[in-house]
Amino acid sequence: MRERAFKGALAERALAAPRPRRILDLGCGTGTLTAELARRGGGDVQVVGIDGDEGVLARARAKAERDGVAIELERGLADRLPFADASFDRVVSSLLFHHLQPHTKAGALAEALRVLGPGGRLHIADFGKPSDPVTSLGFSLVQRLDGHSNTRDHRQGKLPQIVARAGFSDVEIVARYRTLFGTVDLIDARAPLQRPSRRSAR
Repeated sequence: MRERAFKGALAERALAAPRPRRILDLGCGTGTLTAELARRGGGDVQVVGIDGDEGVLARARAKAERDGVAIELERGLADRLPFADASFDRVVSSLLFHHLQPHTKAGALAEALRVLGPGGRLHIADFGKPSDPVTSLGFSLVQRLDGHSNTRDHRQGKLPQIVARAGFSDVEIVARYRTLFGTVDLIDARAPLQRPSRRSAR
């Protein structure tokens, strides 16, 4: 999957200047990226991971304790985040969105936008349009395992448009990674500098 390569790039972009104070790892799973962000942040950046699966969160906690990494982990859903408006400078997500049905994808992006401060950055690594017949075949296997309704937009390369429709600006594919299971796109986007606040917290 070349996860080390694209997660490293994701972490590098999330920590780029201006230095963020708080980062949310959306769909953090077992916390590999969450811990990497904290390590690279050197104690100056608060990193919070959220996932709906308590089992994987337990593994993330054990991993962080073993490695001596300070992270915060919360249980919650991507489309119902338990955080206040504008409470993060960056939101990152690795291989989450292709698991989500279209309405949940839109809800998760709306929530990411809500919790980002003005001008905050969104960084996503997830499957995009296959770049050749080999990656197309590999992604067919992903679709057989994970489902077609949630992955169809990814095969068609529509995730950047979905991000833009959620209200983000400057949406751009900044890198592409060819893997055995498909082409992984690294997407950057920005929250608007001004937007009305909808609520302070869930």
